[in-house]
Order: sequence, then structure tokens, then C-alpha cells
Amino acid sequence: MRVIVDEDRCAGHGMCLTLCPEVFTLADDGWAVADPETVPPGLEDAAREAIANCPERAIREID
Repeated sequence: MRVIVDEDRCAGHGMCLTLCPEVFTLADDGWAVADPETVPPGLEDAAREAIANCPERAIREID
């Protein structure tokens, strides 16, 4: 599973970081990034929860 954050849609709420800090971080500009893009095994459910709870719908699963 891979995820990507659309930086044009991200508003920096940080919900993804709260729900899945192993995958999401905040860049210096305050927007979320997926790092690594490939979700480690066992964190898929947490990443999907972050996707579902993003207020801006800025995160999507790819692959």
C-alpha cells in the first residue's frame, strides 16, 4: 500500500499525523507529507483511517 498527500488540498490540520505518525509527518511549511510513501506492514488500517479522517480529503491510496 502506498499513500500520497495532495499538497494543494492539505490545510495542515495534522489529523493524519495524529492517527498514523509512523507514516505522516509535517514538512517545514506545515503541510503533511507521507514519509515513507509505502506504508509499513501492519500500519495499513491506521493509514486508511487517516485517509478517511482527513478534513480536506487530501490523502489518497495509490497502487
